[in-house]
Formats: sequence, C-alpha cells, structure tokens
Amino acid sequence: MVIKVCGLKYADNIKAIADLSPDYMGFICYEKSPRFIEGLAPEALFQQPSDIIKTGVFVNEDPDVISKLIYKYKFDAVQLHGNESPEFCALFKHEVEVIKAFGIDKDFDFGRLDAYKNSVDYFLFDTKTPAHGGSGLTFDWTVLDKYKLDIPFFLSGGLSVENISEIANIKHPAFYGVDLNSRFELSPGLKDIDKLKKAFFELKGES
Repeated sequence: MVIKVCGLKYADNIKAIADLSPDYMGFICYEKSPRFIEGLAPEALFQQPSDIIKTGVFVNEDPDVISKLIYKYKFDAVQLHGNESPEFCALFKHEVEVIKAFGIDKDFDFGRLDAYKNSVDYFLFDTKTPAHGGSGLTFDWTVLDKYKLDIPFFLSGGLSVENISEIANIKHPAFYGVDLNSRFELSPGLKDIDKLKKAFFELKGES
C-alpha cells in the first residue's frame, strides 16, 4: 500500500515525516488553503530522501507558475485539484508524475475520467466539497466500484486512525494508495507523528 502524506508546511515536521519513509509527500501551493507552503524554504524538501516523491498540489493554477514551482522545489509530481482539463494535465506529463484529483459523491460520473486516460499517471478520489480537499470528511467508498479504468488511484478524504483499518475492505484492482492529511494533524500543516506511526503500522506493518 502506497502512502502519501499531504499538506506539509513546517521544516522540522517535514523531516520527522520523511523519517517515517512515506512514498509521497504533498506540498500545497494554493494560497487559499490553510496548508499553503508560502515562505517554505526549498531546502526543506531538498534534504529529504530522493526516493520520496515530492508532490506539488495546485488548484486551477497558471501553467507557468506550476513550472516555476516544479523547478524551485524540485517536485517529482504534481497533483491537480481543480477543474484542469486533460490537455492541461498533459502539459506536465513529460516532466513529472501527474495526479488528477476529483471530488467524489454518490452521483459522481466516473465516465468523465475517460478523457484523462492519456494525460495522467494517477487519479486521486477525495470527498466532494467546495474547499478542494482537506475537509476531513469521507465519502461512500462503495461508489468506487463504478470506476472501470485501470489507471491507479489514491483514496483521500477523511482518512483517520479510527477508519484506516476499513481500507482493507477495498478490493478494487486499481486501488494504489492512500492520502493522509487533515485527520492526522495537530493544526493545519502540522502533522501528528504518533497518529501517522499508527497508520503506517496498520497499512504496512511498520512503525
């Protein structure tokens, strides 16, 4: 099970999480988010192990801005969390991994993902809210049965120490990893290391 810890913004906390060896670490480059990385020194990312995929998270951002921040922070992946088109996603496919996020509810039309088949490496399914993620709310995971593509996906939205064990019930063949964020925090952007250790142990058998 691949683990992505998202919404990091404090250098010491970033290092402590890197010591847990997540597969992905997410950094939110969206100024309306309470986890916005404004002012974070690039060195805080450069010092982390190279096998951790450092991911910049963007919402309806200008492509030139995304390119500049990929260069500044040496991101290995981008997560596009807004209304980005397949053509927009494809702009970065040659440069970094591309994760396209979608807000999911019981009425979500998975057929709309067909257009993204050649433009992304992964999907991320989050709980549909007006806030583009970080809500701490879950959605009904049974709707994932309607997803028929073979592009791997991350599960996000309200994952916590309390419900992490239930993830084992998801048997979808394209289920790739989990995205841990707001329910593993002491405050926005400051992760609770003890809670993350419990989740890592539950998911990987490691502390």
